[in-house]
This record gives sequence, structure tokens and C-alpha cells, in this order.
Amino acid sequence: MNEIEMAKVRKAAERADAGGYRRGGLSAFRLKVIGAVFMALSVASVTLVPLIFGVPTADNMTSLTVAVVCEIASWCAVPIYAWLLFDGWRHTRNRWRYWAQLFVAASVAGLPYDKIMTGQWFDARTHNPMWGLVFAYIVLVAVDWIGRKYAGAARWTLTALVIVAGVLWNLLLRIGVSQQVMYSGVITLAFVMVFYFLNQHENTMMFTAGLLGAVSCITPGIGVAFLHYRNGRLGYARPWTKWVFYALYPAMLLAGALLV
Repeated sequence: MNEIEMAKVRKAAERADAGGYRRGGLSAFRLKVIGAVFMALSVASVTLVPLIFGVPTADNMTSLTVAVVCEIASWCAVPIYAWLLFDGWRHTRNRWRYWAQLFVAASVAGLPYDKIMTGQWFDARTHNPMWGLVFAYIVLVAVDWIGRKYAGAARWTLTALVIVAGVLWNLLLRIGVSQQVMYSGVITLAFVMVFYFLNQHENTMMFTAGLLGAVSCITPGIGVAFLHYRNGRLGYARPWTKWVFYALYPAMLLAGALLV
């Protein structure tokens, strides 16, 4: 084997190590399953836990502890879904259709989410975490467009303005606010931007994302650990499998809303 061939082999190995073609690891399907389990814990913390253990109060520490643990654990899903959003954006054949799918799923999830969180089927004071993905996607598309059209100071000024606008959308609309400490909409946007700007530098990207997760109530950092073992494959047994995941979170919320 000559030096050129050996160089090609090394490059192929480096691409595999970067998460592109690992034999083992976690496919997109498995990551979505893991994310769905964590999201189910969030729904359970405000629906099943009160039914099983009673209303979480200072006088019912068992229920309160279980509810808090479930909710905190569910935050592991934030970086997982942020990565799936970014990865879907860069591989989809129709980016506008992809956004429309997210928009429909977030809209459908809205009513049962409001019912669970506020007791009303519609409450404009809060919005479910899927809207964080919708807004993060808009910012991602805008930032990428700016990067292709502008350079230098103009690019980074416009990019900063778009990101700040995305943060404000999430804050003003209270996207995915949990326990008044986790602003999942803002954190989702932050993760997506980390993945966008650093995706060509695997180690730096994972380190930065892990640090962001650690300072974002710790458990999102655990979610980043799952991403380290991704293998870059879809892993779907059937083409229609992806549609199940779009419907899964709204279905969880609807089931939970019928219980409260």
C-alpha cells in the first residue's frame, strides 16, 4: 500500500471517528427513542406522579421528589433533539417542508400541553418545548443564509442580531419554561448554534456542548454524552417510522391531558 492509499485510509477512519460511519453506536432512530423516553418523564411528572403518589407538596415529599427527579431527568432530551434538528436540517431534501412538519407537530401539541400545565385547553402564557425547535430552525436557516450571502463584520453583526431575536422570542413567549429554572427553548437554540458553528470540529463541538449542558442545570450535559456515541446512521426499519416520532410527543401530552 503506497502513501496515497494509506492517507485515504486514515481520512476514512477519521470521518468514521467523527460520527459518520461507526459500526456500533446510536443511530438517529435510537437517539429519538432515548429522547422520547426522557420527554415521557416530563409528561409523567405532572400527570402520572400525582395520580400514583398524590399531589406533590411540601407535605408529600415522596411525590414531590419523584416529580422533580422525573422533570430534571427529562432535560437530558434537550441536546438530543437539538442535534436531531440540526442533523435533519443539513440532510433534508426540502427544508421548508421540514419546518412545516415541526410547526404542525408543535401546534398539535399546544392544546394538551396547556391543559396539563395550566388546566386550560388554551393558555397563551406558556408554550410547549416543540416551539423551541421551530424557532431554532428559523434562526438556523437565517444564520446559514447570512453566512452564504455576507462576510466579515456584516455577517457576524447580522448573525448576532438573528440569534438575539431568537432568544427574545423564546423568552417572551415562555417557550418550554420548566420550574422557572429551565428555559428549554433558549437552551435548544444555544445547542443548535453550537452544532452549526462547530460541527466540523467534533471534539471541540462535544466539549462546548457538554459545557453548555453542565451550566444548564447539569442534566442536559448527560444528554450530550449520548450524542458522543452517535453513528451517523438513520437506523429506521421502515420509511414511515419518522412520522411516528412527530406524533409521539403530542400523543403523550394528549394522554396526559386526559388524566389530569
